[in-house]
Amino acid sequence: MSNRLNATPNDLRAFWMPFTSNRQFKKEPRMFVSAKDMHYKTHDGRTVLDGTAGLWCVNAGHCRPLITEAIREQAGELDYAPAFQLGHPKAFELANRLVDIAPDGFNHVLYTNSGSESVDTALKVALAYHRVKGDGARSRLIGRERGYHGVNFGGISVGGIVSNRKMFGTLLSGVDHMPHTHMPDRNAFTKGEPEHGGDIASELERIVTLHDASTIAAVIVEPVAGSTGVLIPPKGYLQKLREICTKHGILLIFDEVITGYGRLGTPFAAQYFDVMPDMIVTAKGLTNGVIPMGAVFVTSEIHDAFMQGPEHMIEFFHGYTYSGNPIASAAAIATLDTYRDEGLLTRAATLAPYWEKALHGLRDCPHVIDIRNIGLIGAIELAPIAGEPTKRAFSAFLKAYENGLLIRTTGDTIALSPPLIITEAQIDELVAGIRHVLETGI
Repeated sequence: MSNRLNATPNDLRAFWMPFTSNRQFKKEPRMFVSAKDMHYKTHDGRTVLDGTAGLWCVNAGHCRPLITEAIREQAGELDYAPAFQLGHPKAFELANRLVDIAPDGFNHVLYTNSGSESVDTALKVALAYHRVKGDGARSRLIGRERGYHGVNFGGISVGGIVSNRKMFGTLLSGVDHMPHTHMPDRNAFTKGEPEHGGDIASELERIVTLHDASTIAAVIVEPVAGSTGVLIPPKGYLQKLREICTKHGILLIFDEVITGYGRLGTPFAAQYFDVMPDMIVTAKGLTNGVIPMGAVFVTSEIHDAFMQGPEHMIEFFHGYTYSGNPIASAAAIATLDTYRDEGLLTRAATLAPYWEKALHGLRDCPHVIDIRNIGLIGAIELAPIAGEPTKRAFSAFLKAYENGLLIRTTGDTIALSPPLIITEAQIDELVAGIRHVLETGI
């Protein structure tokens, strides 16, 4: 292994990389060796502008001083403490800080280590909640086509991205899916929430009728579907889902692993859309991506339903070795401090109009068939190469990297979600770089 200043490993075989074309990567490795604020530094000394907040997670930018110092201090004071029947102060401090920024009524959190674990935790809470309420027949879960809820078995069961599901057998039983909301024929180049498609939420009523409401525990959706290509909910869609779930006694779960912690210009998408679910799933931006951690927000009604029986008994048989890990808790508190001090939980609302105008300025570029945006998220959908789906966008990703830009692609869509510290000049730089990529041949 080479030294830190020339950090290209001399043997790449052992690491089986996630969601990566491993053979292609290992022929031409793309290595980041350092980062600061809006930029990465590559192993060959180039600077790369981060247009994706790492992987939708580095909301406050890279190597922020409050966060790095908090990690150093905590590692030297208390490295680990078990969370089963024991605790440490920072886990409780963080929980209080989180419920302070959550929508009203979300007064309790369960800690996890990732978005995938947060999803499975929320699904388990939903099933157990109905059981402790004496309604154990409610065991069915409803997801959505093209939904992404992580990669654990619960998440891929309620998720609706075919490639993430097809190799893993029958998955969980008792799961159904609502249709997705993508209507490019009617909503192409929409700015913000699409006008058409809110009535698609009524398909949930059909599914409820098919299975009977008394069998359904929960519905889970991303308020904005990110990993499938940034699908923005049509006007009225989330409100209608809430109405149907309330009518039938079904829990509504918002997967805010991407939209949580300021991405839309509010702390959570539930506040942006003014639709209150029964649980909110988070991760990514909770620690600014620095240390794995997630949190599931639940209402007092859900929490209190479990707080019955003898006090010495465990109320909910679920948790992780690293739930509320001291170093992760310290990182999260410092992340919240950074968000607060720099106004980052609402900054996207200020930048959104400039971001929207800049992105839609790419409408005339070759191969562009749609542009979507909301908050500080954007998508540029490209016409696929005939017979070679995903290749055009992947070529754009490679070319952008060569030209000093980090973008993300999913299918034939370029997805963008820069750190919330991005400036208008850096938005211009990012968009101009993408224009160059699209106009010089992919």
